Amino acid sequence: MPARGTRLATCSYGPTGIEAANDSKEQSMPAVTAPAHKKGDYLVDYEEKVFEDVKAKPGEKALITFHTVAFEGSIGLVNILQALRLQRKGFKTTVLLYGPGVTLGVQRGFPKLGDAPFPGAQNFGDQLTKFMSEGGEIYCCRFALQMLYGHGEGSLLPGIRPISPLDVLDLILLHRRDGAFILNTWTL
Repeated sequence: MPARGTRLATCSYGPTGIEAANDSKEQSMPAVTAPAHKKGDYLVDYEEKVFEDVKAKPGEKALITFHTVAFEGSIGLVNILQALRLQRKGFKTTVLLYGPGVTLGVQRGFPKLGDAPFPGAQNFGDQLTKFMSEGGEIYCCRFALQMLYGHGEGSLLPGIRPISPLDVLDLILLHRRDGAFILNTWTL
């Protein structure tokens, strides 16, 4: 093994990364003169609203479909919150969990179901439960629940209605026929 500080290799076409870093020390960096951000600062204009606050007309519906895996990104939580917003805007809102989306609707926790081993661990379940408590309906594909993820209907959060895989497309088509706003949630 070479002694510490011994150069192991050099590039014939220029300095190594370490030499280049040392050379850059000779150049001065611009000074940062702006004060550091602190708690309570605003970084953006959060009060400006560009578009009108749209509310549902009587009888308008919305369907949010979820074909995304719990904890694999933010889109599942973001669109659960969108479902809550749509419902609060007056839309009769339905959520469809199918494919990997069924993982959003299963009970979880550690060491016991319902326990939160870290902050935010129950975000999906808490928000879906809130959605249902405010009148939202949630349907879950039985095929994906059992075949793809090895869960039974007893694994679902209370209030989620399991449906046949043959009902998945029909639920979407019924909403389309009724002129519903449909938001599809996918991750690949």
